[in-house]
Amino acid sequence: MHIYIDADACPQVIKDIVFKTARRLNLKVTLVANQYMKVPNCELFHFIQVADGPDVADMKIAELSVEGDLVVTQDIPLADQIVTKKAFAISPRGKLFTESNVKERLSVRDFMTELRSYGVETGGPPPFSDKDRQNFNNQLDRFLTRQLKKK
Repeated sequence: MHIYIDADACPQVIKDIVFKTARRLNLKVTLVANQYMKVPNCELFHFIQVADGPDVADMKIAELSVEGDLVVTQDIPLADQIVTKKAFAISPRGKLFTESNVKERLSVRDFMTELRSYGVETGGPPPFSDKDRQNFNNQLDRFLTRQLKKK
């Protein structure tokens, strides 16, 4: 399993959790972003900088990921692509995207986008919190424990 992080909008605390967990379990991690990011000095960790532009990092992650990989992203269209490839996606807030929930989440996202296009104020997500960090950490641990037991 390779872990990819959609790194431009991912909170640093989430990246740090992934790095710590990946070191412990000897998993490769690749951050993909359109701005340079420093990664800890470890042969397991890599960074790919892509060109500026909408969805360029998402397209690169979709291109690189294969069945069984894990992608950390809050981008629901990317999560949909990943799940379709039989890979896995988890949001920085700890939501695991699955075949049974990703289409519904994509539909809600598209509906909210449509409302905003008509001028409806929909608000944004709440600020990232310690509870979100804890949810991510717990979900990542549960997910990796299940996946690594299968091997």
